[in-house]
Amino acid sequence: MRLRSGILAALLLTAAPAVAQECGGDFEAWKQGVAAEAKAAGVGAVGLDALEDATIDPKVLARDRAQGVFSQTFTEFSGRMISAYRLKQGAANLKKYADVFARADQQFGVQPAVIAAFWALETDFGAVQGDFHTLSALVTLSHDCRRPQLFRPQLVPLLELIDRGVLPADVKGAWAGEIGQTQILPTDYLAKGVDGDGDGKVDLRNSVPDVIMTTANKILSRGWKRDQPWIEEVRVPDNMPWDQTGRTNKLPLSQWTAWGVTRPDGSPLGDNGLKAGLALPQGRKGPAFLTYENFDVYLEWNQSFTYALTAATLATRLAGAPPFDPRSPEPGLNADQMKALQTKLEARDHDVGTVDGILGTNTREAIRKEQTRLGLPVDGWPTAELLGKL
Repeated sequence: MRLRSGILAALLLTAAPAVAQECGGDFEAWKQGVAAEAKAAGVGAVGLDALEDATIDPKVLARDRAQGVFSQTFTEFSGRMISAYRLKQGAANLKKYADVFARADQQFGVQPAVIAAFWALETDFGAVQGDFHTLSALVTLSHDCRRPQLFRPQLVPLLELIDRGVLPADVKGAWAGEIGQTQILPTDYLAKGVDGDGDGKVDLRNSVPDVIMTTANKILSRGWKRDQPWIEEVRVPDNMPWDQTGRTNKLPLSQWTAWGVTRPDGSPLGDNGLKAGLALPQGRKGPAFLTYENFDVYLEWNQSFTYALTAATLATRLAGAPPFDPRSPEPGLNADQMKALQTKLEARDHDVGTVDGILGTNTREAIRKEQTRLGLPVDGWPTAELLGKL
């Protein structure tokens, strides 16, 4: 995705050694430490020479600290990202590569529309893969001490890919180190790469079959349940036990039905035997979605709830669903008001992560707790009324 959140989703499946989290200090001395680690891992001269040429990129640091796009509401963000172009091209690609998508579904149990939605959002089906020097980007973010634990473990795998000739030393991609048409990190490139076209190599920049099969493998590795749903748009009543809502509070569909939750057209929910949470991205008066276990995988891909719900919604559209009903949510807060709210929440000992004006998972949870305390409907949506009561 061109507008990366920087909040990278469950990047690592294994813990990195302690040395891999060191950061800062003299840059050349730091690079020598990385080189020693890479050499011990078996990286040869080609990879080590590439590391020698890597530099600090100030533009990467600027991107890492600029995440304003995620201050948009879900309807604003999804309205921009679920474009007519992506829907049209998505349908065309699903048809063009139907045999590959069918293989991915058969082998990994990930539905074609789910893969196609990530492909669309990340690079517009490979058209915009990023123009940042990937090795310098990861070196920059690993040396920087803001979040080295996310990026340093990607360095040696990238050097391995370069050393083996899988990627050129000057490979370019997204600012946070992702590569290829669905923006795969080096660890996943190595561990989850699939040769989809049978040419003996995994090329995630140019081979669509490799991209589709590898993306399906990555999604499955994050916990995808074979051929199960991910989200379902619903209509909610004016009154219900709002404190029972939320993505993580998964209940049987029969319980949601008993509380008056229906399909968008007012018909009863079909009981598929699964449990789901009720997500209200803009509060109880805004759009509403049942979120199944597979939706949690979207948050493994990208921890921004707004991005995850947008990707999941785009997948439903590509699978044939109509546009969701934006309804009429209560007005939210602007960035300055959100920072003021987060500051007040912190003063009440809530962990909101960072006071950044963005409605992230921690802030939503803190809002729910304060809504409970104040006797307000518990929907996790920040309003002027809540800010005033705090």
